[in-house]
Amino acid sequence: MAERWFIKNKKVDYKQMAYKYGITEFISRLIINRDIVNDDMIKSYINPEFDKLHNPKHMKDLEKTVEILRDKIKSKQKIRIVGDYDVDGVISVYILYTALKLCSANVDYEIPDRIKDGYGINSNIIKQAKDDGVDTILTCDNGISAIEPIQYAKELGLTVIVTDHHDIPFAEDEDNNREFIKLSADAIINPKQEECNYKFEKLCGAGVAFKLVEVLYDKIGISKEESYKFMEFLAIATVCDVVDLVDENRIFVKKGLEFINNTTNLGLQELIRECEMTGKKLSVYHLGFIIGPCINACGRLDSAKKGLELLLSTDEEEANKLAKELVKLNEERKEMTMDGLERAIEIIEKNNMINDKVFVIYISDVHESLAGIIAGRIREKYNVPTLIITKSENGAKGSARSIEEYNMFEELVKCKDLLGNFGGHPMAAGFSLKEENIDEFRRRLNENTILKDEDLLRKVTIDCVLPLDLVNYELINDLERLEPFGKANSKPLFAEKNINLLKATILGKNNNVLKFKLKTKLNKFLDAIYFGDVYEFEEMINDRYGRQELQKLYDGAYNDVKLDLVFYPSINEYNGNTSIQIVIQNYR
Repeated sequence: MAERWFIKNKKVDYKQMAYKYGITEFISRLIINRDIVNDDMIKSYINPEFDKLHNPKHMKDLEKTVEILRDKIKSKQKIRIVGDYDVDGVISVYILYTALKLCSANVDYEIPDRIKDGYGINSNIIKQAKDDGVDTILTCDNGISAIEPIQYAKELGLTVIVTDHHDIPFAEDEDNNREFIKLSADAIINPKQEECNYKFEKLCGAGVAFKLVEVLYDKIGISKEESYKFMEFLAIATVCDVVDLVDENRIFVKKGLEFINNTTNLGLQELIRECEMTGKKLSVYHLGFIIGPCINACGRLDSAKKGLELLLSTDEEEANKLAKELVKLNEERKEMTMDGLERAIEIIEKNNMINDKVFVIYISDVHESLAGIIAGRIREKYNVPTLIITKSENGAKGSARSIEEYNMFEELVKCKDLLGNFGGHPMAAGFSLKEENIDEFRRRLNENTILKDEDLLRKVTIDCVLPLDLVNYELINDLERLEPFGKANSKPLFAEKNINLLKATILGKNNNVLKFKLKTKLNKFLDAIYFGDVYEFEEMINDRYGRQELQKLYDGAYNDVKLDLVFYPSINEYNGNTSIQIVIQNYR
């Protein structure tokens, strides 16, 4: 696939910065490349410790909420937490429920069913709460856009507290001026509110819940250290909700990983065992691609409450049973996703959609909870904004994933006359529409798009040119200080031109890994590994250098093959030996 390579080049006095913060110029450049530029952010980035967390009392309505909750706890009023069915929602409920229990609250929880209820609190949940004698509803990871349901709750005489991190809903007048809609809740904690003075607005739902617990504990006289016990759960939510891994989020994940690697939570211990990760040092990868998806799978294919019950479990047998169920559901989810993905690719290739700038793909019988995952995979494969639509109980439902150059939410706003409900943000959105509107929706998104051909070329952003001869253990150790990597703190990428390839070997049980021996400019040898499309690599060498040179490369014979490489340096540990190896991300 064609790519555009860019080298970041920000003009800053790196020497002065290195001196000021006691780091190398090389690390200074990488920090600035991640747009971490103000003094507090840099200090928090270099040293992500608890003392760099912001004062939660600066969050609008937070102290007011704590006062309401203290009154309700004292008078033994019944509090019901209403969460969401994804990882962030489940963990938000876990944090609030565990904390309120510790504060002797009369509390229970409800999580909507993805298919039956859809996202967020609704009037059925509110009516049920009223019938159950609930006095106070506390939302987490949802509620900011539940205008009518919350109005209804207030009419029934319930106290309503909203904790959320999603964008504030707005109404548009004829001139497209936006006015933010006010909720009738008793208190609203969301750092994205215009009137909120909190320093960092990119928290996930569980991050907002944690901030509430910090002050609640403080007011009830429970030590700060007790609230830090939520860090390992907060790390999972923060990674899985794909929020920016800078500022407080970086502290949550860095500290949370330390906690989770020594976890005493029965449910997590059993899940780690079931996923065959016992004894492994868990990283962001394990949270985002193994633990998170298992918790998520029950919300997709069964009930999200199973994930919550696992985390709350105090019985080893029950925890083991739930962990097994979650892993099995996740395996099922993976198979269903693969099936849906293959069908989506077939639709694109067979229906000549490959030239569309926006993919709108209708697969009537894909499980609606998987549409978003499939949209994400298609977007990754083709680098094209993708909307996957599936048949639902009333009409059709869709999930969208985008690329940086295309604001998905704003594009959906332009088609709102064709849509039922829709919501989301620039990179992801959900919507519903009538089946008969799908073709018109596809036509309009493609005809009205502002995307140009070059926008769909994959962008490869390189931190700096780094000669392979400069890669050593010290540099790699320095890079480890920048972890954990994720959104807004991407893994640094480096490049060098005209690298001599001496030998190539195909590895992996599916023959999907290439191992190379490289020669540096100073005639040193270095190992490299590439986890990509082997067939595509062979075709490229074949087209450029001929079949004979490709064969020489595999034989380790003298050859003419030279490539420009984008890479990340790493340490390879094998059979007790360590060596430096670069991981190739892109080549040309």
